[in-house]
Amino acid sequence: MSKTVKTLAVAASVAAAMTAATTASAQSQEKCFGVSLAGENDCAAGPGTTCKGTSTVDYQGNAWTLVAAGTCADIELPEMADGTARMGSLEELDRDLPAS
Repeated sequence: MSKTVKTLAVAASVAAAMTAATTASAQSQEKCFGVSLAGENDCAAGPGTTCKGTSTVDYQGNAWTLVAAGTCADIELPEMADGTARMGSLEELDRDLPAS
């Protein structure tokens, strides 16, 4: 086997391993809405925003952050002003939205 063929085989093996690791990592995380501080969301912060870091309110319900799969509802958050418990959600929330 020539040196070029061996090099290509090693490069292909490394690329395949990296792809598998990335896929496994992505599968072990999920979007959790309403848990990020202002400007620290991973993406989706409602109408008029672009993506990462665009939330303007702490715990904004329509902004999400990637968290370990199965942990979203267990993240400890401060209570809302009226004393109601605040929890993360796998779906967009209608709470803690910026004033229009």
